[in-house]
Amino acid sequence: MNSRQRFSALMRGEFFDRLPVYYFGTWPETKVRWKNEGLNVPMIEGSNGGPNLPEMDLDWETSPDGRGDVWNNQGLLNPWPISHLHEKILTEDEDTRTVQTSLGGIVRTSKRGSSISLTIEPDMKPERADWERFKTYLDPADPVRYAENWQQRADLLNARERMTCFFGGSLFGKLRDWLGIEAISYLPYDDPVLYEEMIAFQTDYYIELNRSMLERVSFDVAYIFEDCCFNTGPLISPEIYRRFYDKYYRKLIEYYHSMGVPFVMIDSDGRVDDLLPCWLDSGFDIVFPVEVGTWKSSPVEFRRRFGRELRMFGGIDKHVIPRGEAAIRAELKPLVPIVEDGGFLPIPDHRIPPDCSLDQFYTYLRIFKEVFS
Repeated sequence: MNSRQRFSALMRGEFFDRLPVYYFGTWPETKVRWKNEGLNVPMIEGSNGGPNLPEMDLDWETSPDGRGDVWNNQGLLNPWPISHLHEKILTEDEDTRTVQTSLGGIVRTSKRGSSISLTIEPDMKPERADWERFKTYLDPADPVRYAENWQQRADLLNARERMTCFFGGSLFGKLRDWLGIEAISYLPYDDPVLYEEMIAFQTDYYIELNRSMLERVSFDVAYIFEDCCFNTGPLISPEIYRRFYDKYYRKLIEYYHSMGVPFVMIDSDGRVDDLLPCWLDSGFDIVFPVEVGTWKSSPVEFRRRFGRELRMFGGIDKHVIPRGEAAIRAELKPLVPIVEDGGFLPIPDHRIPPDCSLDQFYTYLRIFKEVFS
């Protein structure tokens, strides 16, 4: 079996010859550390995807040539807002850089390593006039979106044997980025008509954006990015979800299935418990990355509560890996029964941080293969 076949069989609860060995990439600082510790494989420093380790299956997120990933539809097209403006540096010192983005916002970023940027002004105000401006950046027919070697990359993708995702959309997560968390939290109460219009517009945008691609390329997973939960629960209540999001997710999911995409996966870090029933009702096929976190989410408990209807991808606490062999075994062994039950592929629950050495990660890989052999 190749990795596409293994992933599909595993998620369908069918026979598979061995468990695929994946992760969700690494911090840029981790790549630097592993390179200094002797890792000699191609890697894109400064990125989060990969690197492809020879002891693992080919990365599901990033293309082998490093030029494509989930976030640019494997190098085929750019799904992000496109503005005619250019990013402008406003201030800069030894530690930080303050930038006006091409979308109009102002952010301060660290120059000393990976960290979350500070938003000083959001890209978009929660007002209809500014939404009308912003919509012009979301033109699915803009020819600038498409790679020059579009057809060549499409042909290569169709000939692949690795499991591959494309960016299927983001109805909450990107709105949160553009508006800011405070504005998006108030908007469904202050202006519910505008709020729903934004969600509906994005749904149609992603359908039109991906139509020509899906007519030519067969993908394994549509990846829906939301990051709509934090350490104590969701950033949107189940009530808000059902009122504003459910019907648009159903529309997206039904469309992707009609175009031959077998699985639609929703990505949210944080404590997702309260939204899991909503996601299952909407028709999502897979939940990712089942972040364990300080709140101790458990794939075993989720399977007990929701049965095989809930397919999961993730669920291994990444912070356990540097703690040694005994801790890794204790993390992995309880997952064996639900792997055997089907519909669950265990991988570390987010990017591998730089406190993990290359040797420690190789120890994890060895134990993973032993436990799930």
